[in-house]
Amino acid sequence: MVKNGVTKADTKAKTTQQILITQPRPESEKSPYFELERKYNVKLAFQPFIRLEGIPARDFRKQKIDIASYTAVIFTSRNAIDHFFRTCEEMKVSVSQDTKYFCITEAVALYLQKFILYRKRKVFYGADGSNKSMFEVVNKHKGNEKFLYVCSENQQDNDIVNWLKSNNCEFALAFMYRTQSNDVKELLTKTDFDVICFFTPSGIKSLFDNVPEYKQNGTVIGAFGSNTSRAAEEAGLSLEIVAPHPKSPSMVSALDQYLASSTVKKKS
Repeated sequence: MVKNGVTKADTKAKTTQQILITQPRPESEKSPYFELERKYNVKLAFQPFIRLEGIPARDFRKQKIDIASYTAVIFTSRNAIDHFFRTCEEMKVSVSQDTKYFCITEAVALYLQKFILYRKRKVFYGADGSNKSMFEVVNKHKGNEKFLYVCSENQQDNDIVNWLKSNNCEFALAFMYRTQSNDVKELLTKTDFDVICFFTPSGIKSLFDNVPEYKQNGTVIGAFGSNTSRAAEEAGLSLEIVAPHPKSPSMVSALDQYLASSTVKKKS
């Protein structure tokens, strides 16, 4: 991209890198994201590309799911946890103390402490944040459990659904919220970001909802999660930053590795 007679590559060499994180700004100034700013002298902007809308209990009832009859719940995000317990409260459903919870990461699992008495014998999570590692944990219990996979009405992880089917698990999809695209067109058109990091397929959709003619033009794209990576590639985007990965289980660690590598390249 040519900007004021200077190519994007030249602009990167002369100015601080602009990085867009498509999530809300962290509440704590101790967030590792801000450590990256100081460490590499980059500028981070935070802007959620999507918003979540809870599905009211009266509409959830149309799915004819008896929440109390399920012995295990699968969570891939904190949002799913929030909406699960919101729905239970609205429907006056009492969740059994014996219910097991299978989470995509330890961070998601620990968030359950907001709602339940956290005990390791009933809360499980994958080792590295990948679907595969979560499946390994689920596999140890699948014969005795009836699973409820809490997800968005318009964003389910097909890898999870297909695994549950192929492994003959008794399960149901519980749509308790839906995603909507935020209006971020002004931000995208006014700022020439060097890096944009996405965390959901809906975030990718929001990018093109806001700028249908969007062209990558050398912008580095990061994606968290296999479904997000797949959505980005299907949209014609080229990925340079991918997480989770054994060496980069979070987007912060993946960004750290990318920035360290790009810094070395500039010096050489």
